[in-house]
Amino acid sequence: MTLIKSISGIRGTIGGFAGENLTPQDIVECTAAFGHWVKIQTSNPKIVVGRDARISGEIVSNLVVNTLRSVGIDVVDLGLSTTPTVEIAVPMEGAGAGIIITASHNPKQWNALKFVNFNGEFISQKDGQEVLDLITENAIEYANVDKLGSYCQKDDYIQKHIDAVLALPLVKVDAIRAKNYKVIIDPVNSTGALALPPLLEQLGCEVTIINGEPNGQFAHNPEPLAENLTELSTAITTNNADLGISVDPDVDRLALVCEDGEMFGEEYTLVAVANYVLQNVKGTTVSNLSSTRALKDVTEKAGCVYHPAAVGEVNVVTKMKEVKAVIGGEGNGGVIYPDLHFGRDALVGVALILSSLAEFGKSLSFLRRTFPSYHIAKNKIQLTPEIDIDHLFAELQRKYSNQEINTIDGLKIILDTGDWIHLRRSNTEPIIRIYTESDSDVISQNLAKKIQMDINDILKSNN
Repeated sequence: MTLIKSISGIRGTIGGFAGENLTPQDIVECTAAFGHWVKIQTSNPKIVVGRDARISGEIVSNLVVNTLRSVGIDVVDLGLSTTPTVEIAVPMEGAGAGIIITASHNPKQWNALKFVNFNGEFISQKDGQEVLDLITENAIEYANVDKLGSYCQKDDYIQKHIDAVLALPLVKVDAIRAKNYKVIIDPVNSTGALALPPLLEQLGCEVTIINGEPNGQFAHNPEPLAENLTELSTAITTNNADLGISVDPDVDRLALVCEDGEMFGEEYTLVAVANYVLQNVKGTTVSNLSSTRALKDVTEKAGCVYHPAAVGEVNVVTKMKEVKAVIGGEGNGGVIYPDLHFGRDALVGVALILSSLAEFGKSLSFLRRTFPSYHIAKNKIQLTPEIDIDHLFAELQRKYSNQEINTIDGLKIILDTGDWIHLRRSNTEPIIRIYTESDSDVISQNLAKKIQMDINDILKSNN
């Protein structure tokens, strides 16, 4: 069982002991610290709260809402919602912040609190550290009985979110409706079942849902990876559908399945959306260092400039703002379209993909074949107390000094061939993550083996 307190919030497994798992004590402590911090930051102490459909969600939400009120915070409760919907609701409500109750793609025993600022964007490292410091300093002041926060429920924000998506100039509503796409969706028993069907129906699609009851009893591992989407793949071919759509429980990651049941590839969701956007609006693009270089390829083909960012949504957003990117995101199916908001959003991803497909006029599998095809291998090695990671990365940088090096997040080595190796310390586990990419799966795996051999040699020479 696990409890992790970080600059972005708190997450862990339900049950067990306080300080070791995500228990009511831990939820109240972290929520109170965030609420107190918001009161310090703003003259309008209002917080928007929303949750995915996890089994523990209602209990956690009640604890969060009542803790915030006890600190003197007015609460707008969206109930069952999505992460991007809460992010959009915060500025619409003129709120000082938001709390999203979701453990994203983690299994059902997990839950978490994710904190966003008054813009509806994830709080910065500096802000997150200030919240953590409030917990350790025991400096939280609760409101007296005359200054307790108010409470209201609003259940119309998913439709407001959809309306905002459909109003975007690059969402070609009429062109999509003319195609009458047959779509099968797998929202893995969470709030995608509340958001995706109305979006698709308003786009004129014929919608079939599998695993559509939002009860938190995930029918499969909720991360939208190929190995977890076999039921969706079968349903597409059985029903002669045009495409399949899968999202994670909080609906910020989008995975597509082609009409032949083959995966479009989570790394290529952003690539396809970016390619469409750049055909219509020239500008820069951004993704994190561990995402496929196919985004750089399509960006440069469009005569534009690509920029890498450190891993983490807040880092990608910061870079996007810095370079005024027209599209960005992460290779896990996370599309960030700043014309709507600065957050990963599967709903806008769906609308832009369908717009692209409608204009393209051919199948989703045909669209996928128009992009460069790369293979990413994901490996890891265990960190032990005797490993000096800074020294290790410095030695690797010396060894590969004749190659292009990027050190904004760990160590990324870009080889002369364009293949790359990215090593970084995990924020949540005592491991070094090793990502490698090549146009060959075998080469990608061999690159991972080679860098692990280099690491072993360096560690041996230090003993």
